[in-house]
Amino acid sequence: MRVLLTGVSGTGKSSLVRELRNRGCSAFDADDDGLTEPRPDGAWGWRVDLVRALFDQHHDTLLFFAGCADEQAQFEFDFRVLLTAPVEVVLERLLTRSTNSFGRSQDERDRVLDDIAWVVPLLRDSADLVIETTTTVNKVADVVVDAVADRRRRPPS
Repeated sequence: MRVLLTGVSGTGKSSLVRELRNRGCSAFDADDDGLTEPRPDGAWGWRVDLVRALFDQHHDTLLFFAGCADEQAQFEFDFRVLLTAPVEVVLERLLTRSTNSFGRSQDERDRVLDDIAWVVPLLRDSADLVIETTTTVNKVADVVVDAVADRRRRPPS
């Protein structure tokens, strides 16, 4: 089963991946695990060949994959989780996080605000689960793991 953890920068994807790994799950972060590259327009996109290889390698296991890029439409996911947070929380996280420098410049924050306005509604439409990440990452992980377990118990339709 493949689970997409998606959302704009600053919603907690990387933190959730770290928590899932701490719980023994197979979890990958497109940015932190070297599965993205810059595009000519300045945005970052998934390295499709590497993501496909990762998915092939884990074809028979539960795999959590975190990222948000146009390329996610090229992949099949069994469960899609949208992570969200209020705009002011996202902006604060971008300015204060220490694990990723994206979001420090005004241009990058403007890009995130644009994504919140037009990308998040599209992601929301295709999400199986939407979680606001203003609680602890432990609680967010509990909700995700429980929802995935629930989905896995259901017979295929």
